[in-house]
Amino acid sequence: MLTKKQNELLTYLIKCIESNGVAPSYEEICSALFLKSKSGIHRIVKSLEERGFIERLENKARAIAPKKYPNGQIYNSDVINFKDKFIKNKSKTNFKSKSNEMNEIPLLGKIAAGTPIEAISNYDNYISIPPSLISSGEYYALSVDGDSMIDAGILDGDTVIINKKTDVKNGDIVVALIDKEEVTLKRFRKKGDSIALEPANSNYKTHIYGPDRITIQGVLSGLLREY
Repeated sequence: MLTKKQNELLTYLIKCIESNGVAPSYEEICSALFLKSKSGIHRIVKSLEERGFIERLENKARAIAPKKYPNGQIYNSDVINFKDKFIKNKSKTNFKSKSNEMNEIPLLGKIAAGTPIEAISNYDNYISIPPSLISSGEYYALSVDGDSMIDAGILDGDTVIINKKTDVKNGDIVVALIDKEEVTLKRFRKKGDSIALEPANSNYKTHIYGPDRITIQGVLSGLLREY
């Protein structure tokens, strides 16, 4: 049997999907369930996932998908094809544009260049960027919050352009998802089975993780800055 908040979240998730064709953002869930922070949403989502009522889709827009109704009945996933919903033609087709045209990529929100913040799952906004900042593949943008990467030339308030690839090498600056809950922008180092996420600011410490705790969600490709 689900708790009251688990039932409310799952019911709201299904309602939004069937009404709008897309899962709600964490901000929308917070508002609907009268919760004060996203950390509460993460706890409820994790408990529903562990009980098999929902699944979280890595690297997907608004990445929560129901698997069962609150009464335990299997959810009809034909209502929306979650696994094919990631940034359809809006951004992909633009990568072949001419050099004098701008490309649109999704701006997902903020990423911490400091203390990790909650995982990002919004694909509501898009920004235009010059073709010189991208090549082949899929891209997205994030606003930098924090100063832990200043010695790498990444400042608080910058917009970083991320190539959504997972084949990284030591020294790359990556978007790392920690324990499937928090994201951070750090330099990647791997030695044996250990992964180090290094800041580029002596005021911050390097943190070491096991490989099962880290999911790479992209590699830094460029950045935009407003003066």
